[in-house]
Amino acid sequence: MTVESVGDMTVQELRSMIEAVVDERIRPGHPRPYRQTSDRPIGEVLQSMRENIWTPPPGTPSIVEMLREDRDR
Repeated sequence: MTVESVGDMTVQELRSMIEAVVDERIRPGHPRPYRQTSDRPIGEVLQSMRENIWTPPPGTPSIVEMLREDRDR
């Protein structure tokens, strides 16, 4: 019997499908979804991000406050 949708699966069938996908993805030699294309090392990129992070000045409204202001207009 072929299942047409996830909603038609039993819990066991769903678990088996998920396990099969996970096993396939962690198998050695499986291509990774991201390949680094830059020559710049990841550690250098992360360090640059830490050094260049912007912190809003004191008294700046939070994101939630700005969203509430927009909603109330």
